[in-house]
Amino acid sequence: MLNLMVSTPTVTPPHRDPADVAPAESYRPADPVWVYRGCWVAGVIEASSPRAVTVTYRSEKHSGTGVDTFTAPYVTPRSDIDALDNRAVTLMRRNPRR
Repeated sequence: MLNLMVSTPTVTPPHRDPADVAPAESYRPADPVWVYRGCWVAGVIEASSPRAVTVTYRSEKHSGTGVDTFTAPYVTPRSDIDALDNRAVTLMRRNPRR
C-alpha cells in the first residue's frame, strides 16, 4: 500500500521500496508531490503518462522554479503545504478533467 509522505522523504529513489512507488500514470495535474533533484523538493504535477510525469518544482538552491520530466521512483505524493500549491489551483481551473 502507498504511503502519503507527511514530511520530506529521506530515502533516495534507488533505495525506495518498489511497493511505495506509485505508477506515473496515477498522478493528475495539480497533484502536490515531492521530486528528487539531488534532494527532495516540493513540486506540482503538470502532466502524466504511463512512463513519466512532468512537474513544476521549487529549486532548493535558487529562488525560481523549474519544470522537468521524472520517472515514478523520483516522485512521491506530498501532503505538506507549499507555495506551489497556489499554482495547483490555477492548473485545476485550466484542466478540469481531474
